[in-house]
Amino acid sequence: MLSVRFRSYGLNDLVGDVVGGLTSAVVALPIALALGVAVGLAGGQDAGSGALAGLYGAIAVGFFAAVFGGTRGQISGPTAPMAVAMTVVVLQFSLAEAFMVVVLAGIIQIALGALRVGRFIAYTPYSVISGFMTGIGVIIMALQVLPFLGAPIASGSLATLIGSWPAAFREIDFQALAIALVTLLATVAWPRRLRRFCPPTLAALVLGTLLGLLWLSNAPTIGDVPAGLPSLDWPHASSGSWPLLIQAAFVLALIGSIDALLTSLVADSITRDSHRPNRELIGQGIGNSVAGLIGGLPGAGTTLTTVVNIRSGGRTALSGVIVAALFLSLVLGAGSVTEPIPQAVLAGLLVKMGWEIIDWRFVRHIFQIEQGHVVVMLLTLLLTLFVDLIVAVGIGLIVAGMANAVRSERLELDRVLSVPLLEGDPDDPYLARIGVVALRGRFTVASSNALVRVVTADLEDHEVVIFDFSRTASLDDSAVLVMEQLFQTAAEQGTPCLIAGLSGSVEAALRSLGALDGIPADRFVGSLTEARELARTLLDQER
Repeated sequence: MLSVRFRSYGLNDLVGDVVGGLTSAVVALPIALALGVAVGLAGGQDAGSGALAGLYGAIAVGFFAAVFGGTRGQISGPTAPMAVAMTVVVLQFSLAEAFMVVVLAGIIQIALGALRVGRFIAYTPYSVISGFMTGIGVIIMALQVLPFLGAPIASGSLATLIGSWPAAFREIDFQALAIALVTLLATVAWPRRLRRFCPPTLAALVLGTLLGLLWLSNAPTIGDVPAGLPSLDWPHASSGSWPLLIQAAFVLALIGSIDALLTSLVADSITRDSHRPNRELIGQGIGNSVAGLIGGLPGAGTTLTTVVNIRSGGRTALSGVIVAALFLSLVLGAGSVTEPIPQAVLAGLLVKMGWEIIDWRFVRHIFQIEQGHVVVMLLTLLLTLFVDLIVAVGIGLIVAGMANAVRSERLELDRVLSVPLLEGDPDDPYLARIGVVALRGRFTVASSNALVRVVTADLEDHEVVIFDFSRTASLDDSAVLVMEQLFQTAAEQGTPCLIAGLSGSVEAALRSLGALDGIPADRFVGSLTEARELARTLLDQER
């Protein structure tokens, strides 16, 4: 497997991977620390354990996704969407069960990749993605208000967090507030000409930490961070919680898969390469499963670090391996490096991250976007904010499917031509007595019921009806059953039905469910012209 990734590997590639790995590790470090603290894996108070969980996740997901994934130059690790989803999981389950959800989510991702359904993840409606990404951005910023003001880190619902703000504002730690503001300002205003040499996140981390060490030393810090190699520990769960665990794991796997594959598309746009979605899901799944076993945050492909890696020269799995190795070496002595970092620094970094996650493009054009898309986006957003991400994604997908069905109904019905047969001599008395139902394109459950209303009138108004399937692309099972219903209605009314141009998959679909069983064999013709002549014959026989 590795031989394929390192084919034609030369010195320039090695230099690019080393530089890319080092640079992206510098960018990824504050993100991993900040997200680990934000999730509150140790009840929301032990920032050191949270930071270590972020590093463990960066090691596991970063290494295995790089080695077994399918995107050149992609760097993986904890991401904001996965962190918020994990926060919801931690609130719903015990810590052991939460890590079981991570393991199960990884297994589900592996299964999705093995079943070769990776490319279908991209079919998740953009309105759903926009809704929960915007909600995630808002939640990330809401979670950081307390540490931004110097109050203890807390977790809970958005309403609970908002309820805790008045007390925090009454007891502001101005040293923490100053550090957070400097950090936030550094991420926003760091000069572009310096970004090539020092990324804004690293500059903000260093400036905020130095400010806390040298002048504002009373601000709360990360504190004691356990050091040492992670140990494998199979998480346990009670038998009664398995259905809820699996449900949460499916949503976590879906979010992680979308997150990773969207980053893969960004990587492709830079490298002019093409990622392998199924293999990428397998790599991401292995990484998340291992992260759950060692107590790490789940993760996905990270857009920022991936872009930094590729633009710095990283092109193969080696750059991702280097990032994981650097984090592993950091874990072995993490306490001395990360303990003095003020929590307000991480809060400033995450406020900027939350702001950037909000889908401002959708928000700015919300009055120009189709109403159905807006409804789906806003519903997903509100459920993300005030219920939870798991429910938001599930209901968002359902509502998006319903909205899409409504649009499909209109489009499919627009391709139904249901008129009297008026081609030919206008004085021909037969023409007005013959109706034609021409189905053009594909027909699904979306238009099935409306199709009955459209066509039934022709069965009542004409003495012979021709069903022209010569330009029909496909019928799903619901459309087939509707066609059978129409044929039976015609038979009950004594209206002869002629079938023209039937062939291929459309004929197979109709015959598979017996929809054509009640139609005599002599009523099937090859073209609309033949159907017209046969209709004349039938009308002559009735005279």
